[in-house]
Amino acid sequence: MKLILAINPGSTSTKIAVFEGDQEVFTKTLRHPIEEISQYTSVIDQYQFRLNTILKSLEENHIDKANLVAIVGRGGLLRPISSGTYEVNEEMIKDLSSAEYGEHASNLGGVLANAISSDIPSCRAFIADPVVVDELQDVARISGHPLFPNLSIFHALNQKAIAKQYAREQGVKYENLKLIVAHLGGGTSVGVHKGGKVIDVNNALEGAGAFSPERSGSLPALPLAKACFSGKFSFNEIKKMISGKGGLVAHLNTNSFIEVENRMKEGDEKAILIANAYVYNVAKQIGASAAVLSGNCDAILITGGIAYGKELMQQLSDMVSFIAPVKVYPGENEMGALANNGLAVLEGREEVKVY
Repeated sequence: MKLILAINPGSTSTKIAVFEGDQEVFTKTLRHPIEEISQYTSVIDQYQFRLNTILKSLEENHIDKANLVAIVGRGGLLRPISSGTYEVNEEMIKDLSSAEYGEHASNLGGVLANAISSDIPSCRAFIADPVVVDELQDVARISGHPLFPNLSIFHALNQKAIAKQYAREQGVKYENLKLIVAHLGGGTSVGVHKGGKVIDVNNALEGAGAFSPERSGSLPALPLAKACFSGKFSFNEIKKMISGKGGLVAHLNTNSFIEVENRMKEGDEKAILIANAYVYNVAKQIGASAAVLSGNCDAILITGGIAYGKELMQQLSDMVSFIAPVKVYPGENEMGALANNGLAVLEGREEVKVY
């Protein structure tokens, strides 16, 4: 039995899943209480704790780690790289551990994969399509001021996986399609896929594009600058406004679209307005993305957790279906995407990349 382990560290949980080929045979979300996590001063300090938790779970569920042939961790904040599956190496571990390019729980993915694989003969450690995948065309990098270029930070793993899934369903190569893919989750990213690359996408982490459950998206620049220098807010408070306490959290004091939809059904007018505004903003961004393709778009693909909301997705589809056919893929199959990227390398269908 040859198994692949996928690891996806989040802020207060670690998702693990085991696959035999492309079939999931085990999955579990390991919850980390905030009082347990808060004792660590940095993300990398959580390494040993999370490693022990994963190994214990595998043992308790009778998964023999000796059968693992690959471990694929969620890619963290690294220097900008092209899409693909990367073998974990010392340079990558150094950048992830030092948080050279930013600190996020996903930085632990590659580090944990390497630690577990190192004790298993012939087991390889990978990361796949981290959020820093950068395939932007040059013109897309230019903003209104050279100090603030547009950066590519988005849901690369899920966007690429959904785009390739759609290509398989259509019986065509991903590289031959022109697609707009919208990931609607805790953050919102809308990517333009052309020639097998994401040539334009909003920076979903640091404040661009539509707002989302926890992020403010693009904000009016001058009022934001005034708030920064008003003396009322610290840098960290402004940062939280942009990512963490923006979007739905700021407007409705919740990050759950399920709660918002329930409030809408109860006639909550503010919830209805904000939900409509969210759909409106996403639709505008999809429309702007269509201009990048000169309107020549094969399909618009909608994915992410918010895509489970049928009424909102119908509303969004109605607004953008004049551009291209719309297909909805609810959820975030990140674990399957991680494992499938590792499997493609093991089977020789894709070449492994070097960081």
